[in-house]
Amino acid sequence: MASLVSLYKAILVERSQMFGKFRQQKHLSDFAVDDYHPFFFLFRIIHSLYQLPRPLPTKSRAIFILGSSGTGKSKLAIGLALRFRGEVINSDKMQVYAGLEVITNKVTPKECAGVPHLLLGELHPEADFTATEFRRRATILSDDITSRGRLPIIAGGSNSFIRELVEGDGAAFRLRYDCCFICVDVEQPDLDDFVGERVDQMVEQGLVDEARDLFDPAADYTKGIRRSIGVPEMDKYLRREARAREEERAALLAEALDEIKENTKRLTRVQRQKIRRFEADDSWPLFRVDATEAVRRRRDEAAERVWLRTVEAPAIELVNWFVGGVRLVNRCGGAVAACGEEVAIIAAMGTTN
Repeated sequence: MASLVSLYKAILVERSQMFGKFRQQKHLSDFAVDDYHPFFFLFRIIHSLYQLPRPLPTKSRAIFILGSSGTGKSKLAIGLALRFRGEVINSDKMQVYAGLEVITNKVTPKECAGVPHLLLGELHPEADFTATEFRRRATILSDDITSRGRLPIIAGGSNSFIRELVEGDGAAFRLRYDCCFICVDVEQPDLDDFVGERVDQMVEQGLVDEARDLFDPAADYTKGIRRSIGVPEMDKYLRREARAREEERAALLAEALDEIKENTKRLTRVQRQKIRRFEADDSWPLFRVDATEAVRRRRDEAAERVWLRTVEAPAIELVNWFVGGVRLVNRCGGAVAACGEEVAIIAAMGTTN
């Protein structure tokens, strides 16, 4: 019985210290055991335990991969997913639609390497899919991924979708998730060169046939998947293809492909500008990895090693800290601020201005 009294005393004192209020009974040290039934003490002890403050639930974690078109966002997302038991939620507003795998540059099943990709090629090509709807569905998917002990990785180039997910509905997502934002960056001249080359590769992979299969002279190019760069630009060529001479067809196709290249380059500039706005906002802890060298050396035998060294390894190190419980609170050029201290991640983080 004496041990129960001692435990009850300890609980009262601990409660008073936790709440910052001293609630010690006036004659606590003089309690007479005989004056109280044992069940009274047992009841008071259990009641006091239930009244102790509970620790707040730990937030779940989510990774965001941002960057302009052609920087390697999907490749990095897959690499991180394989390393950290993640699943990828696509945040590219054109890749959510079924079809046009080449024109919208969807990852192939082989490139996915077994990593689940969600919101990828799921919608009807003419469906209306708003940023608000993306927020709703991405939140549901993130909750499901987390409930299975896996890591949600949101990757894509549609920054309006990402902003809506993070800040929409009263920033409800950020109230439940600690977010790590990783931007894959490539210097603009190198990115321009790469996206131009990629359009030529897309032609070899079937870009013209995809556009032809979707072609409809009465189509509305402001809705659904037809907004994708590569569809409106092919319209003039496809309208005249059947009755044009061979030389004229070749010239029309070259003109359309040049327009696709220029519009893609213009898109990358707009995307980079939006990401700079994120950087200027201290509430977005944005960390950059520089993929410029990897893009420049993409034709080298060592291209994959360069990617691993300059892009994937720094990102893995960053996510290691993040999922290990370190709260990322600001950008500091290759370091993470946590609990008021700077924790070095990796010397060769490769940040750019």
